[in-house]
Amino acid sequence: MGLIRIGTAGWSIPKAYAEAFPGEGTHLERYARRLNATEINSSFYRSHRPETYARWAEAVPPDFAFSVKVPREITHRARLRGFEEALAGFLYEASALGEKLGPLLVQLPPSLAFEPEVAAAFFAWFRARFDRGIACEPRHRSWFSPEADETLWRFRVARVAADPAPEGCSSEPGGWPGLVYFRLHGSPQIYRSAYEPAFLEELAGRLHAASSAGAEVWCIFDNTASGAALGNAVFLRERC
Repeated sequence: MGLIRIGTAGWSIPKAYAEAFPGEGTHLERYARRLNATEINSSFYRSHRPETYARWAEAVPPDFAFSVKVPREITHRARLRGFEEALAGFLYEASALGEKLGPLLVQLPPSLAFEPEVAAAFFAWFRARFDRGIACEPRHRSWFSPEADETLWRFRVARVAADPAPEGCSSEPGGWPGLVYFRLHGSPQIYRSAYEPAFLEELAGRLHAASSAGAEVWCIFDNTASGAALGNAVFLRERC
């Protein structure tokens, strides 16, 4: 069974959970004593200097890892075309995380349909320059098809298992099975609702099953608007 990584989008510690993250240090240092992963979302909105990534890497234990979200300039503005310069710059910056760099997350806009040639060109270029995990979170229904899954598999790209699910099958992992990446945005109120213990207990079983099958397993809580993500992550971590 491989390592199961559980964390939140970002590492802020709301007052309600401060006692669960005791000790001195920055929020990141305290967070990393309890959880073993985080997803850097701020990279979606703005670039970070390599020195910033390196400082974050130095603040966490050796077994901690960061996933990093690909900039919206590439996914939402360029829409996977003419991306080369921007993606090369992003890869250079994020590489400063060193051994603590985990998967890179490609979240696509709901309006971006699957175009086989565009998707293949993008992921071929990406994969040729990055040999670690890549997770794709599509939200247009055309991506949830055998052809799209085959394209992702060919370039060793996992399809994110998302909740709430934009399409019925999107709550299940897809694409390349070597990486399983869950993103839980909160339900029924997206970004705010906490998940019930029964849901998390069932999820723990799914994570253990994926890990036992040999996958690298990540579970990120993105229901951060109300602070619920941190409590959900701690609950799940205690079971994984």
